[in-house]
Amino acid sequence: MGQVIWAPSALKDVEYIAEYVARDSPDQAAIFVTRILEAADRLADFPLSGRIIPEMADAHRREIIAGSFRIMYRIEEGAVWVSAVVHGARDWKKP
Repeated sequence: MGQVIWAPSALKDVEYIAEYVARDSPDQAAIFVTRILEAADRLADFPLSGRIIPEMADAHRREIIAGSFRIMYRIEEGAVWVSAVVHGARDWKKP
């Protein structure tokens, strides 16, 4: 497919979650970040592997699940744009 591009806000999501986890376990925070980045990197080769985001019902806006988190992205012009990383229990609504 192409490259995976992270929105600054999505990188902040990962940073905030890692900081929260690091309060109890810096090692687990590092593992979390690695898993999220690796999951997103696979989208370069398999962009359609994620499901359509139920709240959006748009075939170009998808998500993959990594542990308890939703990695939300859109497919556009041969690239995958990661737009958010949110906890699966969070009541997320389209902005």
